[in-house]
Amino acid sequence: MQDEVLFPSNPILMVDDETHLLYSFELTLGDAGINNTICCSDSRDVMQILFDQEIAILILDLSLPFVSGIELLDRARADFPEIPVIIITGNNEIETAVECMKQGAFDYLVKPIERSRLVGSVKRAVELKSLREENKLLKQQIFDPKLMCPDAFSAIVSGNEKMHFIFHYMESIAKTSEPVLVTGDTGVGKELIARAFHQLTGRSGKFVPVNVAGLDDQMFTDSLFGHKQGAFTDAVQNRGGLIEAAAGGTLFLDEIGDLSIPSQVKLLRLLQEREYYPLGEDEPKYSDALIIVASNQDLYQLKESGKFRKDLFFRLNVHNITVPPLRERLDDLPLLVDYFLKEAAEKLGKKKPTPPLEIITLLATYHFPGNIRELRSMIFDAVSTHKSRVLSLDSFKNYFNKRRDASGNNDAGKPQTGKKPLIIFPSEQLPTPRESQTILINEAMKRAKNKQSIAAQLLGISRQALNRRLKQQKESAPY
Repeated sequence: MQDEVLFPSNPILMVDDETHLLYSFELTLGDAGINNTICCSDSRDVMQILFDQEIAILILDLSLPFVSGIELLDRARADFPEIPVIIITGNNEIETAVECMKQGAFDYLVKPIERSRLVGSVKRAVELKSLREENKLLKQQIFDPKLMCPDAFSAIVSGNEKMHFIFHYMESIAKTSEPVLVTGDTGVGKELIARAFHQLTGRSGKFVPVNVAGLDDQMFTDSLFGHKQGAFTDAVQNRGGLIEAAAGGTLFLDEIGDLSIPSQVKLLRLLQEREYYPLGEDEPKYSDALIIVASNQDLYQLKESGKFRKDLFFRLNVHNITVPPLRERLDDLPLLVDYFLKEAAEKLGKKKPTPPLEIITLLATYHFPGNIRELRSMIFDAVSTHKSRVLSLDSFKNYFNKRRDASGNNDAGKPQTGKKPLIIFPSEQLPTPRESQTILINEAMKRAKNKQSIAAQLLGISRQALNRRLKQQKESAPY
C-alpha cells in the first residue's frame, strides 16, 4: 500500500552529481504521482535555480563537487528559510548529516534510499511547508481583517461576521492539498463556497462538480474514474472520468453522506494514495485534483451509526468549513433581498420593484428551512406576479400561510433556532386565558417590531382581529 502523498504546487529540486540516482529518484516520485521535479547534477547551478523559481522542497546530496552540500545548505537556509531541505548522505557521513539537522535541515536519507523512505520524507516536508504557510496567513489576518482576494467571494452576498470569518479561513488554507469538507443545511450555498475556494487556489484546471446522491457503486466508479473499452456491455470505447476532467483543478463531490460503503472505500484510496482504477483497468492512474466534498447531513452521526466509514470521516475532516444557516445571519437579509430582486427582474424581463419597508421585518420572523435557496425562490415568485411600483407582500404572506397550514402550526413564528419557543410565565401561578392572550399578542408585536399586519401573520389571525384585541387590552389596562 502506498504512502499518502500531498502534491506540491511548486517543483521539487533534486541535487546529486550521480545522474543515475537522480533518474531513480524521479521515477520513484513519479510512481507515487509526483511528477513536478527538477533534476540538477551541477551544484554550481543550485542557487540560481532557487532564485529563479519557487521551489517546494530541496533534496540535497552532501558529497558534491564544486560546491559542497553543507555550503549549499547554509546558503539555502539563509536565503530561503521556508524551503524544507532533505539531506542525502552515505553511511560514513551520518555525524555530518546530524549536524546538518541541527543547522535546519528537515530530514536526512541514507544511501541506498528505500522507496517508502523517500516518498514518506517528501510527504512530511510538503505537510510542514503547507502548515507553515497556513499559520503565516492566519497570523496576517489577525492583524489585517481585510480580505486578500475579495473578488473570489463576489458571488456570495454577505456582510455577516460569521461569513467573513469563513472567508478569511478559506484564504488561509487556499494552498492546501488536503481535502476540504463543507457542511451546512440544504440551501446555504455550499457549492458557491466550493467555487470560491477553487478560485482562491489559483489552480489552472477546471472546477468539476458532481452530485453523488443516488449513485450506486458502478455509476460512481464510472462517473468519477471512467472506463476501458469492453469493461461492460455498453463500454464501446475508452472514457475518461470526472477526476480526469478535474486534472490540475478541483473535483467537488456534493451530498457525500449518501455515498455507498463500497464507493467510500474507493474515495478513501483516491484521497490517501492519489490513485484510482478506471473500470476494466489493472494499472492505476494518478490525480492531482483538489477534492472538496459537501454534506447537509451530520457525518459524525453517520459514522457512529456505521453508515459512514470512520477512516474516511477522519481523512475528510482536515479542513472543515461550516456554513451558517440563514436564520443565523438575518443581518444579510437586506443585501440578499436587494440582490435577488435585481436578479429576478433581469431574468424575468421586468423593472426592479421597490421593496416595501416591512419586508425585512416580515422575513426576519421566518426560520427559512430552505435557507438562501428558499429566499431566492420566494422573491422570484413575488417578482413574477409583481405589477405595481412597490413590491406586494401578499406573495410572502400566502407562502407563510401555506407553510403553516401544511405543518399544522405557524412556521413563520418560529424563533431563529428553528425550535418551538418556550413560554415563560411571570410567576408560579398560571395566567388566566385573558392574560395568556396578552402575553402572546405582546410577543408577536415585539417580533414584528410593532407592525400589526406582520404580528397578525405570526398569530394566524386577521389584522382586524388583532386590532380589536389590542384595543381591548388598552381599554382594560389600569390607569
